Amino acid sequence: MGDEIMLISMKDVRIGRYILIDGIPCKVVDIETSAPGKHGSAKMRVTAMGMFEGQKKTLLMPSHADVQAPVITKRKAQVVSVNDPNVQLMDSETYEVYDIPITEEFKDKLKPGMLVEVMEAMSRKALSRILSNE
Repeated sequence: MGDEIMLISMKDVRIGRYILIDGIPCKVVDIETSAPGKHGSAKMRVTAMGMFEGQKKTLLMPSHADVQAPVITKRKAQVVSVNDPNVQLMDSETYEVYDIPITEEFKDKLKPGMLVEVMEAMSRKALSRILSNE
């Protein structure tokens, strides 16, 4: 379900959108565009952060080219337990229980019973935000 990839035009890439760089889903944080020159078309330099590990990636392509983008699904889940470095979650729709790593952004903020949003792309899952503090 999370393995879908689509093609989008480089002209449609915006800050906050997700694209694939070296096979890694990344969130775009900066875009620089150069003017078309004497010997070629305009180029776009896209800087992005990896969705799962947070690594910084850069992509340089002509503005008329296509780039791959992951299809991202967002689901709600309830925190079952917190075992540093992982959190155990239960999907609110399927009741599937699974573990995912806790990122720095969510350290010391998760407690059992909380409702969180989980993003899935390329068969991997990551916490995206806290929905309620029950």
